[in-house]
Amino acid sequence: MRFLELKIPPPIVGLVLAIAMWNALPLPPPWPVDPSLSRTIAIALAALGLACDALGLVAFLRRRTTINPLAPTRFCVLVTSGIYRLTRNPMYLGMSLLLLAWALWLDTMWSLVGPIAFALYITRFQIRPEERVLEQKFGDAFRAYASRVRRWI
Repeated sequence: MRFLELKIPPPIVGLVLAIAMWNALPLPPPWPVDPSLSRTIAIALAALGLACDALGLVAFLRRRTTINPLAPTRFCVLVTSGIYRLTRNPMYLGMSLLLLAWALWLDTMWSLVGPIAFALYITRFQIRPEERVLEQKFGDAFRAYASRVRRWI
């Protein structure tokens, strides 16, 4: 399955899953929560997801390293400050939160498959290959960072 590693941009994976979640709308059961409450939570999760994405992006741009997730060999700096002190993957966490918000907004239990599938796919085909490159490139510095900061949260 290595042929899938670092091949599909994570935003495309998220968009495909968001469309699939939309297509699951006719499937029961609905959320067992009042729709107004689930919509409020969805808005909060979406805001948190956008904040994670933005803070991760800004940290990369400030350190002048690539934001291209398909070319981790082009990372020139190991970013460990800002939001990267809390999570090693704030942009993927942000996308996961956006998909979770979308699932709540859609008001069907089946839509939960989307954020779960995203997290599993991104971990296997994006994060782990990136981590291999980072370990090769930054050695002990990356290993120390990875030992003190979680992959997700």
